[in-house]
Amino acid sequence: MIPSSFSYTRANSVAEALQLLQQHGDEAKLLAGGQSLIPTLKLRLNEVDTIVDISHLEEIKGISEEGGNIVIGAGATHADVVHSELIQSKVSLLSEGAEWIGDVQVRNAGTIGGSVVHADPAADWPGLLMAADATFVLQSTSGTREVTATDFFVAMYTTAIEEGEILTQIKVPVPAAGTKSTYQKFMQPASRFAIVGVAVQLTHFDGKCTNVRVAINGVSAVPYRATAVEQAMEGQACDANSVAAAAAKAAEGVTVMSDHFADSSYRSQMAQVYTKRALAATI
Repeated sequence: MIPSSFSYTRANSVAEALQLLQQHGDEAKLLAGGQSLIPTLKLRLNEVDTIVDISHLEEIKGISEEGGNIVIGAGATHADVVHSELIQSKVSLLSEGAEWIGDVQVRNAGTIGGSVVHADPAADWPGLLMAADATFVLQSTSGTREVTATDFFVAMYTTAIEEGEILTQIKVPVPAAGTKSTYQKFMQPASRFAIVGVAVQLTHFDGKCTNVRVAINGVSAVPYRATAVEQAMEGQACDANSVAAAAAKAAEGVTVMSDHFADSSYRSQMAQVYTKRALAATI
């Protein structure tokens, strides 16, 4: 299929893109990497009057360290994150996790910001960024505001971003010394989307697990922090007994999805299995 007709505008700056969004309202969509938007337009699952192209804007690209945070431009590609020596050395969870996204072509074209705003429950970035305690910087003509990754995803394909806002940056705090992390994924092999994805980041201190963060995508309609798992591990000895007890709580308190890839019972079981693997890899 081909998309329905639309007008195309190439913004020269974030400020101009914001003005265009204000002018066209919810009839406009931003184009960054196009890996989420273009397929939905071609299938006519999404129809728009105006496309505002921001893919070339350098002001929303780049990766730097500022004030104890790694700051990732929303226009950075998945491949940029994979190959960033700064991220590899400071927040390796993100570079490791980004390697699981799609294939080389998708990683070279798709952007971290586009994936985040699209909010596919089977995408990898939401869980990775929740586990990393990320904060999203949203810009509008009125100014900027920040929303934590945990509060950003509110429903399937729905986020806390408001009409007229652009995600410009992602801030990720540099973990404390002694922090370990991993991303474990059970994926649908053709699309490489997660049936279950588990991101874990925790800090070893005096033989105990602290600052435990466990985030899961692909299991529920909304990616979520597995708070029951976190609470079960927090302050406990970093050993196999603690891991087994905590992992059993992976799907606790959430509505588990069923689809043609996996029913809710299987997904729930795989959530426990992959949470156990992820925790075991970090102790």
